[in-house]
Amino acid sequence: MLRIGITGGIGSGKSIASRLFHALGVPIYDADTRARWVMENDLVLRQQLVDAFGPDTYDAAGKLNRPLLAGTVFNNPALLAQLNALVHPRVGLDFEHWASAQQQAGHPYVLKEAALLFEAGSYKQLDRIITVFAPLPVRQARVLRRDPHRSPADVLAIMGKQLSEEEKMQRATYVLTNDDVQPLLPQVLALHTAFSAPQGT
Repeated sequence: MLRIGITGGIGSGKSIASRLFHALGVPIYDADTRARWVMENDLVLRQQLVDAFGPDTYDAAGKLNRPLLAGTVFNNPALLAQLNALVHPRVGLDFEHWASAQQQAGHPYVLKEAALLFEAGSYKQLDRIITVFAPLPVRQARVLRRDPHRSPADVLAIMGKQLSEEEKMQRATYVLTNDDVQPLLPQVLALHTAFSAPQGT
């Protein structure tokens, strides 16, 4: 069974592409969603986060204090790197458990969707990588429509913390273009056919 990663910068449409693969019956591991679950439920990680960021990291009910943690690390590169160094390995372990679970057996491939696939180093767990590309103005307009609480400067700040589209495309095995000009579905279908072939070629 092939393990395929799919990534893309904010506003690129990687989640849309993942939903198309899912509609074709492909199991999808959403790393961003699972990371939130792991931070709440992985006892080892919980203790590591409390040790690193203090007892207020979780509230009285045991829930992660996301606003506090985000406010602590967002503009502090060293603390953000420390947080990622704790979270990403535990999410990687969660992915290994998921990918080897019985319900994935029989599928020619599974897909791991992650915004920080390269940045987190989790691409090393995968056989091939897809990156979803869209030009920066298109990405920025999409995010501003989706997240009206964000300003253009907010979006650029988030983009600045991610690898450039050029580097993602250089490092990826495949590129899906989602620029609102080229249809995305035929590109997804072509990859699905290739990954589903007997040798995954």
